Amino acid sequence: MNHKCLLLLAAAVLAASSGRAEEIEVSSVLIKLLEQVDVPAREAGVLANVTVHEGEIVAVGARLAQIEDGDAKIEKRRAELELIAARRAAESDVRVRYARKSLEVAEADLRRAVDSEKRLPQSVTQSELDQLRLLVDRGGLDVEEAQLEFELTQTTRESKENDVRLADYNIAQRRVTAPLAGFVAEVQRHPGEWVQPGQTILRMLRLDRLRAEGLVNARSLPTDVNGRPVKLTVQLSDQSSATFAGKVVFVSPEIDPVNGQVRIWAEIENTDLRLQPGLHGSMVIDGASVAKRDR
Repeated sequence: MNHKCLLLLAAAVLAASSGRAEEIEVSSVLIKLLEQVDVPAREAGVLANVTVHEGEIVAVGARLAQIEDGDAKIEKRRAELELIAARRAAESDVRVRYARKSLEVAEADLRRAVDSEKRLPQSVTQSELDQLRLLVDRGGLDVEEAQLEFELTQTTRESKENDVRLADYNIAQRRVTAPLAGFVAEVQRHPGEWVQPGQTILRMLRLDRLRAEGLVNARSLPTDVNGRPVKLTVQLSDQSSATFAGKVVFVSPEIDPVNGQVRIWAEIENTDLRLQPGLHGSMVIDGASVAKRDR
């Protein structure tokens, strides 16, 4: 093989290797919680019950505790009764129909008087005509007033409907529910205790998704590392080794001036809950970004 062929072969190998992205190894990562929540009371009152215990795994929205809500339920009943009355008033247009009928009668009386005065001059005095015209004008105003009152009953009905919704909201505020699917780590308040808004009742941890955090040399990271798949290897508490999948979600913009490293973390799926916060492991970041693999 001559010198020219060797050069061409070397160029081809170099081009192929440059187009193949290298995996990035993170030799030491720490498993951390992605989410933990101090679940608070949202209303003041006596804690009626706590329906979960420490160590229990609950679904999002599950009932955790209940603050006494007797006064809120009484308030809802009052709002419901007022709504019934408001709906009945809003459905009745009797006053509007009566006002319109009265106006029709007043207008008919005025027409008859005017016709009589035309047929028989001076059969109706000017004062009587003025009184009849006044009754017609008043009848028109009565119709407007009755129509306005009828429209106001619609507004009152809507206001009472809103009062019922507010009462439902106040009852719901006294139910303490799980903001996420997770593990009940600590119960801090117990039945019979008085709680204030914002006071922590229990603490929850999310375990079905965790964070693997480590340090990487900034020079080894490509610009499109966010979103890349990762493979996490961890020695579990029972000394067995396990592998978990995830993806990179964060790369710190700050580079350590001493060692040139940046902080990076990936979100790891932990649906079987075998992975625990506090464990150490290693992680391999896929050499190709999601966008590149899709092409």
